Amino acid sequence: MLNIVLFGPPGAGKGTQSQKLIDTYQLIHLSTGDLLRSQIAAGTELGLRAKTLMDQGLLVPDEVVIGMIDSKLKENKSAAGFIFDGFPRTVPQAEGLDELMAQNNTAITCMIALEVSEEELTKRLLLRGQTSGRPDDQDESLVRKRVQEYNTKTAPVAGFYAQQGKYHAVNGIGEIDEIFNQTCSIIDSYLTQPKTI
Repeated sequence: MLNIVLFGPPGAGKGTQSQKLIDTYQLIHLSTGDLLRSQIAAGTELGLRAKTLMDQGLLVPDEVVIGMIDSKLKENKSAAGFIFDGFPRTVPQAEGLDELMAQNNTAITCMIALEVSEEELTKRLLLRGQTSGRPDDQDESLVRKRVQEYNTKTAPVAGFYAQQGKYHAVNGIGEIDEIFNQTCSIIDSYLTQPKTI
């Protein structure tokens, strides 16, 4: 099973790249943002709680997100693999995800990090806010807060996967296809290795 963590701050291009990877490798997209937004749209208690936190630019509690991911894994046992988009965001989440994957008799194959400067991210998110209608993309101070939150809490996750020899950085600025080709060459190198799980 091919399980990829697609990593990068808000606005790095994870959504664009993950869609291309899903089409190429027949992966199931696990976007915690989408999972949460569907809960919000359904008006569930979890969704309302998540919305309050997200509107403040804060993260949703780990056990909530891990639970949603677990049910998604169990629903798709025969999948070719999964692409994790926007998760894990902290080292405890990464540890929790490793445990969850082991319980489901699989593991994370690799982490691919899209690297983009803070100024470029702010510009992209504010532009996205004009077209998406997402309130958290329209306020520059909230955008900068999210990027700061990412840098403080999420960047250490890269070190967690680097220690496992699974971390790969890709420049997230440039042509979409160029970034995609770099990403595919990393993934393909794993597919040609002897399977451990």
